[in-house]
Amino acid sequence: MQTLLVTGGAGFIGGNFVHYILAHSEVRVVNLDLLTYAGNLDTLADLSDNPRHIFVQGDIADGALVGRLLREYEVEAVVNFAAESHVDRSIDGPAAFIQTNVVGTFTLLECARDYWSRLAPAARAAFRFLHVSTDEVYGSLGPTGRFTETTPYAPNSPYAASKAASDHLVRAWFHTYGLPALITNCSNNYGPYQFPEKLIPLMILKAQAGEPLPIYGDGGNVRDWLFVGDHCRALARVLETGTPGEVYNIGGNSERTNLEVVDTLCALLDERLPDSPYRPHAQLKTFVPDRPGHDRRYAIDAGKIRRELGWEPTETFESGLARTVDWYLTHRDWCRQVMEGRYRGERLGRGGV
Repeated sequence: MQTLLVTGGAGFIGGNFVHYILAHSEVRVVNLDLLTYAGNLDTLADLSDNPRHIFVQGDIADGALVGRLLREYEVEAVVNFAAESHVDRSIDGPAAFIQTNVVGTFTLLECARDYWSRLAPAARAAFRFLHVSTDEVYGSLGPTGRFTETTPYAPNSPYAASKAASDHLVRAWFHTYGLPALITNCSNNYGPYQFPEKLIPLMILKAQAGEPLPIYGDGGNVRDWLFVGDHCRALARVLETGTPGEVYNIGGNSERTNLEVVDTLCALLDERLPDSPYRPHAQLKTFVPDRPGHDRRYAIDAGKIRRELGWEPTETFESGLARTVDWYLTHRDWCRQVMEGRYRGERLGRGGV
């Protein structure tokens, strides 16, 4: 039985990946997560009796723990989702992003290199280290063009800079030490289990409560939206058939302005909540001052992964968003439980202003 060490597997994308890989393969997953505010065991509740899922609470920067897990479970691949990931939080408190995204990734790489170097030749050849990153490392685009795997890095937020640093570390460990590593850079994910500080779940929860829907600036910032289930399929494909040392961009081919996203959400909620006293929900839209350094546009060219690995998204933005809204409306207990911590939907990322 193949064993994966998945880091950050109680978070949004990591949790979805753990569900996906256990449902679509016979692998065993050792799931290492520190359970910070965005990692939640409620996301993994339906896996509690699955013998192929082993949850360990811990930090990727704990080298002794990581090394022990690699050896004890004879891990054949590492999939690294563990990261501080919210741009607004990185503006308010960048130190945690450097610690987890840079120092943590370095520690994970060193543990993986030490473990990998001691494997038998066939096991060394089969081992993989998959680092999951973001399109934000590339900076901001103008009105045209898309990010490719060779676009120069130009991060503009502390979050993006920390992820760029971690990407460079992974690349260096491949080129210097031969560690069979791969990097993926994805566009904005959405879907089930996303912590409600991010745009789509935050708007869904605020609209249901009749609260203002805050839209940064003029709402014209553009993102390429990727349904998380499509992303998980792509990651499984990269892990199975990707070439070590390569980078694969993963996008949903669904560019939308933030204002278009909120308008689409409001229309979906109007349909699904006909008795809501807040209909039409679009009346709740409120424009607020933009966050510092807000990149204007991201867009992914996913041609390489389509050509070389045969992957492409199956969800349109409309179909994926409808599935997402339905999930949040039918999982209100999950939303309430993950919001029981310190975050209450307040504005973040004002840089102390």
